[in-house]
Amino acid sequence: MSFPLPPFCRFSSEDVSSQNQVKASVQRKIRQSIAEEYPGLEPVLDDLLPKKAPLIVVKCQNHLNLVLVNSVPLFFNIRDGPYMPTLRLLHQYPNIMKKFQVDRGAIKFVLAGANIMCPGLTSPGGALDDEVEAETPVAIMAEGKQHALAIGFTKMSAKDIKAINKGIGVDNMHYLNDGLWKMEKLE
Repeated sequence: MSFPLPPFCRFSSEDVSSQNQVKASVQRKIRQSIAEEYPGLEPVLDDLLPKKAPLIVVKCQNHLNLVLVNSVPLFFNIRDGPYMPTLRLLHQYPNIMKKFQVDRGAIKFVLAGANIMCPGLTSPGGALDDEVEAETPVAIMAEGKQHALAIGFTKMSAKDIKAINKGIGVDNMHYLNDGLWKMEKLE
């Protein structure tokens, strides 16, 4: 699964195809997937995804799905891929995802929607979590910055990123100031 542009690069409410309140069984399945993917959210999951609050799944172009509670996008996924938190949610709970760090030189490219190249992660300012496998959601941190600047989906394992050290290591899925970041609420 590779994308020529990040899914939210030019995203707006016009990209929404449908919004549906999901049945209780679907809601349970989504909660379970999120709980398994992000065990660190377990203590706050009932606050984030209250059992009584309606969970809305928004289907968008390019097989993109958003999970909303009270009109606020909290998670997204592509096709049937893993759920990934929005950056706003990640900034509230910064330790729920594995982290990769890009060097200072890569920051402006990541914020322009570029995918994350292996050398930007393996250079002196970069950092990798060696346990991360291919096709894993990761928080993209930046050298010298406190908050994540993007959410990525690894194309190869951390070990391979170090060993191969060229080409795209992580697909940029969602970054600061993209369409999803700007969409604080979807009415």
